[in-house]
Amino acid sequence: MNCVGHNSHGLWKHPDNERRRYNDLGYWTELAQLLEKGKFDALFLADVIGVYDVYKGTRDISIQNAVQVPANDPSLIVPVMAHATKHLGFAVTVTTSYEHPFALSRRLSTLDHLTRGRVAWNIVTSYLPNAARNFGLDEMIKHDDRYEIAEEFLEVCYKLWEGSWEDDAVVFDTAGDIYADPAKVHEIAHKGKHFQVAGPHLCEPSPQRTPVLYQAGSSGRGRAFAAKHAECVFVGGQTPEALRFYVDDIRSQAKAFGRNPEEILMFKGFS
Repeated sequence: MNCVGHNSHGLWKHPDNERRRYNDLGYWTELAQLLEKGKFDALFLADVIGVYDVYKGTRDISIQNAVQVPANDPSLIVPVMAHATKHLGFAVTVTTSYEHPFALSRRLSTLDHLTRGRVAWNIVTSYLPNAARNFGLDEMIKHDDRYEIAEEFLEVCYKLWEGSWEDDAVVFDTAGDIYADPAKVHEIAHKGKHFQVAGPHLCEPSPQRTPVLYQAGSSGRGRAFAAKHAECVFVGGQTPEALRFYVDDIRSQAKAFGRNPEEILMFKGFS
């Protein structure tokens, strides 16, 4: 995370720990170059948009111990890391519950251009009560309703990324005074339950168009969402049997969606 401490709570106190430099671009370029030197595929950036305040009914403990707070925007450090590397990928976590698909699709297209096709989006629906209050809601959107919003959110993004600009829309014709052919740039005219987006997409096609899609969610609705959309999935489970259930279920649902289930990469964390 773009913060002092992610999951190793209290490690900021270790004399050799440098995460206190998280506000320094040099910290992130050094990290990116170290990862590339070590042949890592990608740097994954988690994120939250609220403070943990459930334990003992207070946010003071999280703030005192730097439990994912303070936390900066993860997307803004990606371009400088991409500039400092050639091959490293960057996965950025962004919620579908408190963002708008038109703005986010533009941000991710911009990142895809600036990284030359090395960006991924980790799709989350957000789970902190404080996050809901930060965006004007009295309480969190119900779990399955968040996934319903996410489904339409992705539908809008796909239309903007894949259907708005044709591959040859940009002609760069200096003699004819035409940068892009208007006939090959299309509105999407999306009118749904949660979003209305006219289009067209503001960005010309980026190297990937749609970035690599990550997802983590072990609920029934989360697994169905992963099976339909995700290329990389974080799976939970404390035993091989539990992991096998989640992996097999996601792959079988992916096949039902007409996808090749073996193309979905599954990740399990160890510490």
